[in-house]
Amino acid sequence: MSQGIKNAFKKLGLLAAVVLLAQLVGAQTSPHVTAINPQAGKVNDNVTLTGMNLGKDAVTAVFLSDDTTDHKAVLVDQAAEKIVMKVPQVKSGMYNVSIQVGDQIFVLPLRFNVQE
Repeated sequence: MSQGIKNAFKKLGLLAAVVLLAQLVGAQTSPHVTAINPQAGKVNDNVTLTGMNLGKDAVTAVFLSDDTTDHKAVLVDQAAEKIVMKVPQVKSGMYNVSIQVGDQIFVLPLRFNVQE
């Protein structure tokens, strides 16, 4: 095999390693919510989401979402490992918890029960 081909393979290997590293770093820095506490409450109650990478640079909004609408919550406090939100003005019932990252809204596998 010629030296030029060997160098091309080395460059491709390095490029693949850089791409893989970028994907791993991106996966580690993406927001991840692990819990909501409490899991039920009333309008205007404070609720805490805990997890990783939840700072203002990553998560721009939190919503309680039903089948048709994302209801934006007021963020009372926000840090890398937690977000404290105020339950928005919504009807009582079960809601999905959603976060906004950039221009995308992600529905989390967490539910919150708004009580009367």
